[in-house]
Amino acid sequence: MTRSTVTPTTVTDIGVVMFTVSNQDAALAFYTEKLGFEVRGDSRFGENGEHRWLEVAPPGSRARLALNPPMGNQPGGSGIGVETPDVLAEHKRLSALGVDVDPEPMRTPGAPLLFMMRDPDGNHIAVVEVPTAG
Repeated sequence: MTRSTVTPTTVTDIGVVMFTVSNQDAALAFYTEKLGFEVRGDSRFGENGEHRWLEVAPPGSRARLALNPPMGNQPGGSGIGVETPDVLAEHKRLSALGVDVDPEPMRTPGAPLLFMMRDPDGNHIAVVEVPTAG
């Protein structure tokens, strides 16, 4: 495929790095009390609020660190999150290129609009809608 036939990306930044942690509260204490990071987001979501979206960052940093429990109770590696102003357009673009993406972006109250994709080695990348100021 030549460069001129590829639709340009809408990804604008590496904005969220995701670490798998065994205990979100302990991780929060470490990053805030030991490293001096600030809380950027801490919200519950899911049918009964069983999930928690927790983000910390160094003061003044645009990039954030999401502290997540292992998915499906299986230990896993870290992943990255990239930001785009238009998750739906990026999902469509990557799907058309045959990239291994979730069937649809996730619309979950309390969490940003996002979808996951996997690279050829199975590494996970979350494509996250740029948070709005407010």
